Amino acid sequence: MRQNFELIMTDLRTIYKEKIVPALKQELGLQNASAVPKIEKVVLNVGVGKTLKDPKFLDIIIEDIQRIAGQRPVKTLARKSIAGFKIRQNQVVGLKVTLRGRRMYDFLEKLIRAALPRVRDFRGLSKQGFDGCGNYNIGIKEQNVFPETGDEHIEHAFGLEINIQTNTDNDKKALALLKSLGFPFKND
Repeated sequence: MRQNFELIMTDLRTIYKEKIVPALKQELGLQNASAVPKIEKVVLNVGVGKTLKDPKFLDIIIEDIQRIAGQRPVKTLARKSIAGFKIRQNQVVGLKVTLRGRRMYDFLEKLIRAALPRVRDFRGLSKQGFDGCGNYNIGIKEQNVFPETGDEHIEHAFGLEINIQTNTDNDKKALALLKSLGFPFKND
């Protein structure tokens, strides 16, 4: 019980450096601590196709993403016009945030400990989210699972995609890293 309390009181970055690196080094049979897989960056993506008709909605999404990630998102623009989708060149079609360092670990800690347990009917993350290169993708249907988003924007719900990029090209090593960080994977 005392050990679990210590894990709650320390941040994820400290836990990674002090406990996870030696454990993964032994588990994966690595000689050097620098060879242990680590997370390089986390990218949050939001499609804003609904905002084509309501530009106020874009401001609400930017506000919510800024609260969730801790930094302002970058607008992604359409490269060319597509008449079938009613998209014009240089029109905002999405938002993205790239997190590194302290903000990345803070976001991951919030995702693992607060947001994922609040997802409706959550039974664990699928191992199918790996891309074959050691990166993991999570899709969240509503931003309301994050504690920073208030109830005032319930009618403006949007989904987001979270891409966790590691420095390894092996999915098994990346899975071992994410499990050791506390990601709740399904037992299939």
